[in-house]
Amino acid sequence: MYYVYIVKCSDNTLYTGYTIDIEKRLENHNSGTGAKYTRGRTPVELVYLEKYNTKGEALRREAFIKSLPRKKKFKLIESE
Repeated sequence: MYYVYIVKCSDNTLYTGYTIDIEKRLENHNSGTGAKYTRGRTPVELVYLEKYNTKGEALRREAFIKSLPRKKKFKLIESE
């Protein structure tokens, strides 16, 4: 299973990524060993999650979400 997720950082910015282990990935983000972007913005909070069967699907969705303007990302989060 592959996951596409959005976390809200402590400075109220959003970070989108993909992983195969969401719990471990969140631990990495919050311990400062995750993405470079989130290292100085901890703690992060999971605000959105989607599941996919293939890596390709997840990567395409991640790229699409990353291309969205901030307002549309918040609308996506609120639709959950």
